[in-house]
Amino acid sequence: MTGQRIARRAAACAAVAVLAATGGTAAQAGDDIDSLPAEQIAERSRKALLDVRSVHLRARGDLGENRSPMTSDLSLDRSGNCAGDVDLGEDRGSVEIVKRGDDVWLKPDTDFWENQVPIGGQAFEDVLAGRYMKGSASDPRLRPVVEACDLDTFRELVADDAGTAAGAFTKGEVTRVDGVRTVPVTRALHGQELTTYVKTGGEHHPVRITVRGDGADAAVDFSGFDEPVPAATPSADETVDVSTVLGRKPAQS
Repeated sequence: MTGQRIARRAAACAAVAVLAATGGTAAQAGDDIDSLPAEQIAERSRKALLDVRSVHLRARGDLGENRSPMTSDLSLDRSGNCAGDVDLGEDRGSVEIVKRGDDVWLKPDTDFWENQVPIGGQAFEDVLAGRYMKGSASDPRLRPVVEACDLDTFRELVADDAGTAAGAFTKGEVTRVDGVRTVPVTRALHGQELTTYVKTGGEHHPVRITVRGDGADAAVDFSGFDEPVPAATPSADETVDVSTVLGRKPAQS
């Protein structure tokens, strides 16, 4: 299903930005973050992100490769709960995503069916009639969506980047991002400039990460650290079983 690839790409955009912009050396405790070397600030940010139980992230733009800019706006936690949407931009369509426990709901809009599933999309839209299609998190057809909505998957990608030596960091002047006092650290890597704006007070979470150059122009904003993912789920009247839309339930793998 096209929507699966889109969900995976949305999460990948955010994850790749974090992977490229953080990493490095071990951090020292008890000193002023403003005075730390850029590498240690980046490591503080990476560690703070790994420690969170939940987060809201908004990724916008693209990492290049001649793809259209897109936006993902997701709240996700380490229990695999998730809520938000992915907008493909340029009237290409959007998909609402809700995951709670073992259940997943997806609601593509009209532009999505017209642009992403030009053959047969109208039939799918007619069956849904503005409702969500619901499936199990264990359904292999929905697995990419499930993975994209799991903070543990995201954390594993970030953790695997620990100790990466490629690309030196430089530190910029303290600045405010959405009212939050941050210190930017920038890394040049593979023809791109990646900047992490790290919160100077409290937990040193990344507030924003930007990726520029070599065709890329993207940003990821982080907020809602350790706040619960919205628990509301679509009602039965708003729902159609995924197998009614896509065919009979596949064998479990």
